[in-house]
Amino acid sequence: MLIEQVNNILYIFAILGFIFIIVAILALLFWGKNNKIINFITRNSIPLAFLISLMATLGSLFYSETAGFAPCDLCWFQRIFMYPQVILLGLAWWKKEDIIINYSLILILIGTLFSVYHNYIYYTAQPTGFCSIVSPCTQTYILGFGFITIPLMAITAFVLMGLLLLNKKFRN
Repeated sequence: MLIEQVNNILYIFAILGFIFIIVAILALLFWGKNNKIINFITRNSIPLAFLISLMATLGSLFYSETAGFAPCDLCWFQRIFMYPQVILLGLAWWKKEDIIINYSLILILIGTLFSVYHNYIYYTAQPTGFCSIVSPCTQTYILGFGFITIPLMAITAFVLMGLLLLNKKFRN
């Protein structure tokens, strides 16, 4: 029951993330520079990215430690680049230091590359050296609304954080 409740919460956040990505791209392309929504997002980019990284970290820990889902090797590599974000972005928010964005973006880029590869393997069922018999990269533990998976949630978190922080970096 708890797993189902957490899944539903994470599915909703994933869908909100998809919507946010689309709206953010459209806003950056078509809205003026002084749009209230863009200004709000820019002012709150670091706290929003922090909350996304915290949610992704807690979600991955819940799935492995409480639900008992064995993370594949690619999941571990993504975790390596997601978990420090909580500390980096938390410090950036607390100390109001935007310079940390540069370090965070490097981790996000590398994590996103692993996530893209993981999604490619997952959705095409390509054999790879990363997959193991114990915890295969193509294992479907959850499937929300017929398409939301753990790899899809991971790439959504990385892309959202990247968009938020790039927006903050280039609009300051």
